This record gives sequence, C-alpha cells and structure tokens, in this order.
Amino acid sequence: MKRAPIFLPLLATAVLVTACGSSENPADPSTTPTTTLAAPAVVEAPGPTGIPDGMGSPGVDDGVFPRTVVHFGGSTEIPAEPTRIVVIATGQLDAVLTLGVVPTGVAYGDGAALVPDYVGREFPQFSAEMAEFVDVGNRQAPNLEAIAALEPDLVLANKAASEDIYATLSAIAPTVLTEGTGVNWKQDFLLLADALGRTEQAQSFVDDFVSRAQDLGDEVGDDTVSFVRFTADRARVFGVPSFAGYIAWDAGLARPESQQFDKTSQDFSEEEIQSADADWVFVGSQDNGPGSRQQTYTTNPLWTGMSASTEGHIVTVDDDPWYLNAGPTAATIVLDGLTETLTR
Repeated sequence: MKRAPIFLPLLATAVLVTACGSSENPADPSTTPTTTLAAPAVVEAPGPTGIPDGMGSPGVDDGVFPRTVVHFGGSTEIPAEPTRIVVIATGQLDAVLTLGVVPTGVAYGDGAALVPDYVGREFPQFSAEMAEFVDVGNRQAPNLEAIAALEPDLVLANKAASEDIYATLSAIAPTVLTEGTGVNWKQDFLLLADALGRTEQAQSFVDDFVSRAQDLGDEVGDDTVSFVRFTADRARVFGVPSFAGYIAWDAGLARPESQQFDKTSQDFSEEEIQSADADWVFVGSQDNGPGSRQQTYTTNPLWTGMSASTEGHIVTVDDDPWYLNAGPTAATIVLDGLTETLTR
C-alpha cells in the first residue's frame, strides 16, 4: 500500500495553523483527537541525509591516513588510523561499535549506564572489551583528566554538548565534533565514520536502513504513530524532526496533527494528555515506579480513555534506543519495533 505522507508545519503553514496551532501551544485537551492529515505540500526530509558540503574529508579514500576532517568544531588532522578512541556524545558508542570499532574511554548520559543495556545485547561479540571501558564521566561534563590519562589518538564528541571544551579536548588529542541531536543521526554517523576512515561502510548501512523503512511504509496503511517519553520531571511528545520522528518519516508513517510541530519535542501536562493520542502510541520512560510521572499520567482517566488505550495500542519501548541514544543500531531497534507492531 502506498505510504502515507508526512507534512512539516514550516512547509505547510497555512494548512496547519488551524489544525494544530503554534508549536509552542499543546493540543486542546477538550477536543476529540483526530488522525486526519494536512493537505498535501512539498515534502522535505526533517533532517540531513548526509555530511554537509565542505565537511568530512572529500577526496580521501577509506582507510587512508593521515586525513584532515572538517567538522562542526573546525578542521582536524588525524595522523594515523585511531586505536585509542574516547567517545563522549550519546549515540557515539553505538555508532563506533556498529562500524566494528571498539573505543577505550566512554562517557555516559544522564540517568543512563556507561554501557546501555541495548548496546550490551546488540554487541555480544564485544562483551569482554566493553567490560574494560574506562569511565570518563558524564557526557555533559566529562572528566578531562581521565580522558588525558588514556592518551587517546581520537576524541569524538558533539557540538551540542562539547563545543565549550573543544579547545581543551583538541589539546589532548585530535577531536572531531558531530552536530548532535537525534534528527541529525545519519549525518553524524557518516561524519564519525569519515574520521575513522569507514565512510563506505556507514553509507551502506544508511542506504539499507532507508530501504527497509520504505518497505515498511509500502506495507502498512494510514495508521498514525505517536512518540511519548516520561522522565522524572517531564512528559513529552516528539515531533517530526526528532530521532524517532525522522525514522517514521523515512517510512512515510502518518503522525497525528498534534505532533506535526517543527521541533524535537513538546511538553504536555495531564490536562493535555490527548496530544499524545494516535492509532499507536510508543512510550519510553526513565522511571515507571510508584509515584513516577509515568505512573501518574498513565493512570489518569484522560490517558486510559485515549483511543490508543481503549484499543490496546499503547506500546512500551526501551527508552535508551528510542529516546536517548541517537545511533545507527538504536535506529534499527526503533525501525524493528515499528515494523513488528504495525505489520502484526
């Protein structure tokens, strides 16, 4: 079946103004949720599909070193194939392991383990090496002394979290910054692979991924999908330009009008629970214990009364790959989850 299109509000403003309002204003909880899509408009990808022009090391073959990589922090010469790598940004551990490269030092995300459970499950062949990872601190404030002590020959971080310490990191070892944020996962994976001299491998992965996503879209109907995440202090729905949102876009999956806004996510209160509704709702949570925000929201009558709830279409997903780690293997897990749910 033909895949249902997705329409970004920036490209169809006139259509969406009355349908969902400003991206800063949650959906009106008093209205009945609708899965009706906006009128057709010119569609562009919500995020980059490749390395930006002028970045990477164009003209340099894979496996060739030294190589000079232009990235989001500047230009960095990598004199030899890296063997002692430190990864700081969320998703970069996933990315290097996907390419078969095992780092030495690893940072962790807020509320996350040094090695997320899904990484351990997906890469059992590296279990011994992962047990020896050196903890270099929280990705938002990495331990620079611990990084320097490792004498790395490459540091990987992203601009979103590490721009302020880029000069310090560069003084320790050649450092490459990706852009960061989930919607940039393809671009960041390809740029990271360039620094490792493995661009063809990464491009092949991305191409295969997009092909699989399109196959899913060709197979399913027009059901809408919603992405929801609970943390200790927030409840959010995720828009089209988000990690899961971009994956759904690749598959041509329809989104509820309440989630066709032009930013990563949008908080919603208990009174605004209807903005989370769709034909299928995929829910991740960092904490689902007694008294947690997740428990409070999901026991609210507005939640239990959503169409997805009454039809048994609330799907609990692994928070790490779906909402925290924007890496290529995480993307595969999301796509597999969508495929399993929507084609059963």
